[in-house]
Amino acid sequence: MPIVADEYTHVIGVDTHAKTHTYVILDTRTGGVVDTASFPTSPTGLARALAWIDRRTAAGRLAAVEGTSSYGASLTEALQQADIPVVEARPPRRADRGARGKSDPVDAEAAARAVLRTDTALLSWPRTGNIRSALRVLLAARRSMDGQRTASRNALTALLRTINLGIDVRHPLKDTQIASIAAWRHRPSDDIDEVIARAEAVRLARDVIDLTGKLNANHHALERYVSALAPTVLDIAGVGPVSAAVFLTAYSHVGRVRSEAAFASLGGAGDSRARLPSMPHSRKSRASRRVPRTSSRAIRSPRTTTAVGTAGRAATTLTRTAAISTRSDGTSSTRS
Repeated sequence: MPIVADEYTHVIGVDTHAKTHTYVILDTRTGGVVDTASFPTSPTGLARALAWIDRRTAAGRLAAVEGTSSYGASLTEALQQADIPVVEARPPRRADRGARGKSDPVDAEAAARAVLRTDTALLSWPRTGNIRSALRVLLAARRSMDGQRTASRNALTALLRTINLGIDVRHPLKDTQIASIAAWRHRPSDDIDEVIARAEAVRLARDVIDLTGKLNANHHALERYVSALAPTVLDIAGVGPVSAAVFLTAYSHVGRVRSEAAFASLGGAGDSRARLPSMPHSRKSRASRRVPRTSSRAIRSPRTTTAVGTAGRAATTLTRTAAISTRSDGTSSTRS
């Protein structure tokens, strides 16, 4: 199979950040650095970067970008609109940084060299699209709202256990109790401390109810978009819209979930002792508890892990269905 150096004339490595991106252009024939530059992440800065690339490269360019779905998302979209193919560049290993240190130009060059001799069939093509971006936004909003609701519920419980307002809080608050508290009215006959406590309890209860409604709406939106992106995922027993959205957004590029073992590694559940045969047993046991750097924090979350465990063979089915992508015309296709 051909490698990148055989198919492309230049490789553009990009180290992405919030304010600036650093670019390094490599000539695939010689492996030498053509030029290095940094540009702002603003629309004007991206336009300047594209013009800089056009002046220094010809046809047959390939961009290796770190963080195509985070800091490099806007750049990835701009490069694709300019007909420059983009692949995901893995961060350099710490062992590789030891000799050269760490800087933005060094990381950008490492990103380019990481794909220079890679088989073209093994490149990590980022998965983009409106639905996948919508799922990421909905999941981020859900995590924020869920945290706020938990904080309000805990604060309400602590308040009711501190000041006696006639609510039994020996056990966790029920939804009916929260609804009852939210309907309380002002009582002029109460002392000032009870008036303030009841008002704060009403505020917290209404926050919980309001956030619960928003989370329900978020759940329905996730179900709708997951069904549009990968209709068969929700047919798996034990996998709901939230877990399915986490799986689909974590599947960032073709080949990341290529087997059950890869899925376990992505979730931080792989046995790293298999990779450490010569390490002493005492150190091997400690190393096996380390979470791989390439694993997904979202998939390692307790709720997602519970869903996978409940589903039994959910990982196998998800491995087959996670490759479903949605084209711009709305049709679905499966890429292995």
